[in-house]
Amino acid sequence: MDILRFLCGVLGNAVGLFLFLAPIMTFKRIIRSQSTEQFSGVPYVISLLNCLLYTWYGLPFVSSDNLLISIISGIGVVIEFTYVSIFITNGPKKERAKIIGLCALALILFITFAFVSLFALHGKTRKLLCGITLDISSTIMYASPLSVMVPNGLGTGLGTAQLILYAIYCKNQSHMTNEITDEFAETDLETTDQMQKLGCLA
Repeated sequence: MDILRFLCGVLGNAVGLFLFLAPIMTFKRIIRSQSTEQFSGVPYVISLLNCLLYTWYGLPFVSSDNLLISIISGIGVVIEFTYVSIFITNGPKKERAKIIGLCALALILFITFAFVSLFALHGKTRKLLCGITLDISSTIMYASPLSVMVPNGLGTGLGTAQLILYAIYCKNQSHMTNEITDEFAETDLETTDQMQKLGCLA
């Protein structure tokens, strides 16, 4: 069982490494163009925090026999920190400030997590609460791309509303134009009739 567990751990680490390296083509593009373009750095900051938490969780005094988790998560910390550094270096000033602020917040959260789990929790309680925290962190990490998708979704909805209003407005405007044209035509006919009557009288 120990051998099987070790092999599964090694396989999991290999898969985790490929997962961490998956965005490498994106960052090659960023470095080549020296611009983050429309990419968001938020998911990478959250992934960095998640890796820090998992590295802490895998340490022997938090959970025993999980050293492989600390190893792959430590590698993930290095990779995600590299990604975040590339974003800070190549991003616009506003985006750069946001990423730096998020990194500072992530560091504060990790230090708080480490101190609370180390000094306030003990034994199985420490492992349990750390595990629950990691589950929440992992869920947030996998949901983090929504930070880009949600504004786009709202933008799509607002854009659709604008198109509908434009279509209604154009239709009403066309109807109003036709009414105005008909009124002018009727006025012209009345004027012509009056002039003809005056001509006949003369």
